[in-house]
Amino acid sequence: MKKLLYLCILLCLNTYSQTKYITKTGTVNFEASVPSFEEVKASNNSVTAIINTENGEFAALVFVKGFRFKNALMEEHFNENYAESDMYPKATFKGKIENFDVSKLNEKTSYKISGKLTFHGKTKELKDVLIQITKEGDLINFTGNFKALASDYAIKIPKIVSSKIAEDIEVSFDFSMKKK
Repeated sequence: MKKLLYLCILLCLNTYSQTKYITKTGTVNFEASVPSFEEVKASNNSVTAIINTENGEFAALVFVKGFRFKNALMEEHFNENYAESDMYPKATFKGKIENFDVSKLNEKTSYKISGKLTFHGKTKELKDVLIQITKEGDLINFTGNFKALASDYAIKIPKIVSSKIAEDIEVSFDFSMKKK
């Protein structure tokens, strides 16, 4: 009986040792604006993200139709013509934070993350994206940004509007994750 009790304690500690933090209200923004033309900018405030603090693995899931624009027609064009969100409803990122150590998250700490971003059915490796991570109580805050090229994800910008939409897309993210 004593051995069984020790086995149960070991299993519980092992399960508990993998600490994960999660959010379902993360934010991802992108901007593909060109000076002197209408702003091409959107935000999605219902992004799911999870981090495993034991090994620095990180993943995020974005439902593409969740991006909101100031202009409803622009949102419709984005979903139908560019992102083709009925055919490609999700964007994902899976990666790992280099040299991640949860015990060092007292103040804003800079790390690099590398991984694979999948959008519009295409996957591209992102390397050494600079991120800022802080830990406040039971929350881990995770922010950063990177640039992506529309062509890397087979996004075709029609010639008629190519001067109004940037090929370089600035993507930013902000996640406030709570212990699972």
